[in-house]
Amino acid sequence: MAARGAVLGVDVGGTGIKARLTGTDGQVLDEQRVPTPRDDPAAESLAVVVAELAVHARSVARQQGTTLDAVGLVVPGVVDEAAGRSVLSVNLGWQDVPVRQRVAEALRATGTDVPLAFGHDVRAGALAEVQSGGLDHGTVAFVPVGTGLASALVVDGRVVSGDGWAGEIGQVRIPTGPHAGLRVEEVASAGAVARRSGAPSAHAAMLRVVDGDPVARRVWDECVAVLADALAWLTATAGCHTLVIGGGLAQSGTLLLDPLTVAVTDRLVGVRVPALVGARHGDAAGAIGAALLAQGLLARTHERNHDLGLDHPRAVSA
Repeated sequence: MAARGAVLGVDVGGTGIKARLTGTDGQVLDEQRVPTPRDDPAAESLAVVVAELAVHARSVARQQGTTLDAVGLVVPGVVDEAAGRSVLSVNLGWQDVPVRQRVAEALRATGTDVPLAFGHDVRAGALAEVQSGGLDHGTVAFVPVGTGLASALVVDGRVVSGDGWAGEIGQVRIPTGPHAGLRVEEVASAGAVARRSGAPSAHAAMLRVVDGDPVARRVWDECVAVLADALAWLTATAGCHTLVIGGGLAQSGTLLLDPLTVAVTDRLVGVRVPALVGARHGDAAGAIGAALLAQGLLARTHERNHDLGLDHPRAVSA
């Protein structure tokens, strides 16, 4: 049974939270962006923020003549989706935090007693990209280059979880060379490019590269080289036929994708070279994927209640 009302997808990033309210036909009814709470090791402030976003979404849905029927929440780091816990999120300072439970309690406190789906931001983004891009066959890697760096593998349309640990390519330590001892994402991420070039953002750093700033150019080239190393190993191991590059840095388009394609090709001698493409959804992939998780949970809830002969769905979490 399909979802009857609207769903809210919430993507928690290292610096910002993106929320998107969509109707059953996929139409975007509302979008919000707010800062991610800092110094929040127990995710208590985050729970309050998500509940506030849901209250606003519920009001917008009512104005559109529909209802808010489910919420999908995705977070970064190592995520145990079945248990609803953040095992480890370095950028948010979380370790073994019951995020789903905290958010569910905050939602109920505001009277928003709807099903809550919980997942990993990158795997949710991969789901969004694959479902909209016709990439449901073979092996696809979705690699958002954002505040940090991670990846998600999709094999024949199924996202690989690895018990929550799959895809943490940004956490691998660089063994040799000028960056020896650093983790990959400390060089090859949007956050690293901004920090290492002294720019206020990765976009500002990109503009400096275009203007010929030598420091920004060196940092950019180093990012491409380290990222290409990671993508080449990922491709050789998983047999990827497509690499979908997303996140904030991918918004630079050919400035990133052209040299990255050359660098990856150069590293894959004797190995099938994957197609490198920009993400269709940009930095909204996580929120779209979160909404897809909410729709899936809501459909399962309706089916379960129908089988039990219940007239109204009960709020559950998964």
